[in-house]
Amino acid sequence: MVKNIDLGNITHILLIIFTCLIFTLICTFYIKKIAFHIKALDIPNERKVHTKPMPRLGGLGIFLGFLFGYMLFGIQSVQMNSILIGSFLIILVGVIDDIKPLGAKTKFLGQILATCVLIFYGNILLSNITIFGFNIEFGIFAYPITILFVVSCINIINLIDGLDGLSSGTCAIFYLTIGIIAFIKGGVHSLSITLAFIMLGSTLGFLYHNFYPAKIFSGDSGSMFQGFMIAVICLLGFKTTAFISFFVPILILGIPILDTLFAIIRRLLKHQKIYLPDKCHLHHQLLNMGLSHRNTVLAIYGMNLLFAVASIIYTLNDKVLGKYIYLTILCLIIWIVLRTSIISDKKLELIRSKKEKSEIKK
Repeated sequence: MVKNIDLGNITHILLIIFTCLIFTLICTFYIKKIAFHIKALDIPNERKVHTKPMPRLGGLGIFLGFLFGYMLFGIQSVQMNSILIGSFLIILVGVIDDIKPLGAKTKFLGQILATCVLIFYGNILLSNITIFGFNIEFGIFAYPITILFVVSCINIINLIDGLDGLSSGTCAIFYLTIGIIAFIKGGVHSLSITLAFIMLGSTLGFLYHNFYPAKIFSGDSGSMFQGFMIAVICLLGFKTTAFISFFVPILILGIPILDTLFAIIRRLLKHQKIYLPDKCHLHHQLLNMGLSHRNTVLAIYGMNLLFAVASIIYTLNDKVLGKYIYLTILCLIIWIVLRTSIISDKKLELIRSKKEKSEIKK
């Protein structure tokens, strides 16, 4: 049921989005020059799709857009202070990594430290959830669960950041979907939703520079900051509003979550460390199937939008239709898994099969 919808709300939302969009768009022009000046460049290698050095630090532009949006539209509070401090720590680690790559353990430590600021200073905590009518209190386990949730969101976005505009577009779809749900339910002025619209505008401003062919990459500063803010918006929704259920924000990120899950399974099967990079993610598989760079990104946008539409419909209490759309997406993903090497190497399996057949003949 739609409530509290008026022209003032629409004007306020559009003002937030376009103000942050224009500010980030302009900032990013200068950040590109800074990235070249300090040699914060992404150098091509056998895993990379791009063929020439590209400036990173794009996340700094998104962060500045977020700060500008907060100064104009945010309300000061202890929670907001903790978000600002935590996001600054994330950006600091990300910017350093964009200039000179850090080890995985160092980045992981920075992510945990930023999350602890949210928990112990801002009291932003996933303390309970309601599933199928049952309320589950986490008690003391709320602390490790919250850390796991935030760090997982950060690294899920980080892992899908492999093509021009892919992670930024995925995040923009998330912010837009949460915003639409808030608009429908009348929760437009809550902190989580204000942050969602600020991040939507900032991300779209950066996406202008990042969509194929990209002129700047978000770098770890961007992907980690985006993941951190997505986790914050989810946690604030769990804590302060009733309309965002546990599953809605999770399912909006269905594609990046599944891609991360497939990556973990794939690396475990190969007896590799789960954080080691490879060239078998969903976007790599679609490229191998013959899609162009641009069409691969658009195809994944389409999958993300299906999850977003299903989540919106489900929230509108048309749960049957929502479930059918989720089922359709699941069938599509199963088809992709069976047709590609996203979990297991099809070429290797074919070679083994031929060897086994030749041995049988002998």
